[in-house]
Amino acid sequence: MDIKKQIELAIQNFNFEGNIIKSEPLNKGHINDTFYIECKLENNIKKYILQKINTNIFKDVDKLMENIVNITNYLKNIVIKNGGNPERETLNVIQTKDNKNYYRANDGGCWRAYKFIEDATTYDLVESPQDFYESAVAFGNFQLLLSNFPAHTLYEIIPNFHNTVDRLNKLKDAIKNDIADRVKYVQKEIDFLLEREKDCHIICDLLDKKELPLRVTHNDTKLNNILIDNKTKKAICIIDLDTVMPGTVLNDFGDSIRFGASTALEDEQDLSKVECSMELFEAYTKGFIEGTKNSLTDREKEMFPIGAKIITLECGIRFLTDYLQGDTYFKIHREHHNLDRAKTQFKLVLDMENKWQQMKDIVKKYS
Repeated sequence: MDIKKQIELAIQNFNFEGNIIKSEPLNKGHINDTFYIECKLENNIKKYILQKINTNIFKDVDKLMENIVNITNYLKNIVIKNGGNPERETLNVIQTKDNKNYYRANDGGCWRAYKFIEDATTYDLVESPQDFYESAVAFGNFQLLLSNFPAHTLYEIIPNFHNTVDRLNKLKDAIKNDIADRVKYVQKEIDFLLEREKDCHIICDLLDKKELPLRVTHNDTKLNNILIDNKTKKAICIIDLDTVMPGTVLNDFGDSIRFGASTALEDEQDLSKVECSMELFEAYTKGFIEGTKNSLTDREKEMFPIGAKIITLECGIRFLTDYLQGDTYFKIHREHHNLDRAKTQFKLVLDMENKWQQMKDIVKKYS
């Protein structure tokens, strides 16, 4: 069945209001297939987002959608309590005609739908420290709104996603097996990691000891997962909740710094261009702490630099593991692409270590 017929069949199974007058693909995101839908209802137009869920990555759609519905319903109640607009400040899942959270077609394809949030835009690039600050406030506020949500009730959609110890063990297996005969090219990178093996245990050990609270974490805290109001230019809604899982706030803070405070692209080959910008680190730290208000512990805030370093190190481990396994997970566009990505992460880690006191002083300034 071609995609047009798949879309038509999916649309027929959702509680959309009115008659369909438009359906077109949205080239947003790298995981799911997303479509914009318009329906005419008397003198009104209703707008929706329709998505075909990537079941190669999200294998248990029941648990995935249960997480999302539980989170969005909780957020909706908080927004209403705070006098906000639940139609714009959180995603709203549209149920199917048989009152389910998603539609499973006969061919096994899984589809979901949301209300479309109007007069808002996502941006792919951080163009200024102010942009980065606003994204930090948004993700910090996301933490604040969910600070009392029972994180332990969420399903772990991708097991061990931010288990740095597990990631390191998988790398060791890849080194031992050396199926692509590449270990001989990366001994310098392997040595770099093994020198920091103890670091890989820090966050996992603290979670195990319950010295860090278990929280709801987004796990994909990039700028393009925030809807920005077209008029006010302020963040209004966090989107792409597929990887929302139980974890530590250090994961979300750390990944934002890893991606957004770097002075170079993730696959930059000229490592002299790769640094962790202290201007951007400060902008994000200030915004995130303001967004979370008083919902974080002193220990969590104190460990922000650790979060940035460990998540960056973990991402480098993932890139290097994939390189040693023959580039089977991350898409590549040139030879040694994953190795280049790993090298940028390790350069960022090294730069963070060199600026460690600056990072600690910045966190202390806003805590």
